[in-house]
Amino acid sequence: VQLQASGGGLVQAGGSLRLSCAASGSIFSIDTMGWYRQAPGKQRELVATITSGGSANYAASMKGRFTISRDNAKNAVYLQMDSLKPEDTAVYYCNARIRLRTTMRYSDYWGKGTQVTVSS
Repeated sequence: VQLQASGGGLVQAGGSLRLSCAASGSIFSIDTMGWYRQAPGKQRELVATITSGGSANYAASMKGRFTISRDNAKNAVYLQMDSLKPEDTAVYYCNARIRLRTTMRYSDYWGKGTQVTVSS
């Protein structure tokens, strides 16, 4: 199973970016998908998660600026980021709890991360 994230880049404060992440491989089903981020010198932190039914959860500092969504048919999760701030600069990682066809067990998978840089 692989998670491939894309959409990061350099943007000015107040701008927007949309991150995408698609899961591929021997997937039977996907439970929760989400985004986390890690800024230099800091621990990885939750950005947002979304269940297979579409229920979303956000970290307090992102609520109202970021929107998570998913396309179950494409095994994909998205993060629309608006009103970006310099403190949003980080590597963003997608995460998915996936049940494999081979084992029928759930495991957590992580993408390699995509850099988001917000200039002031």
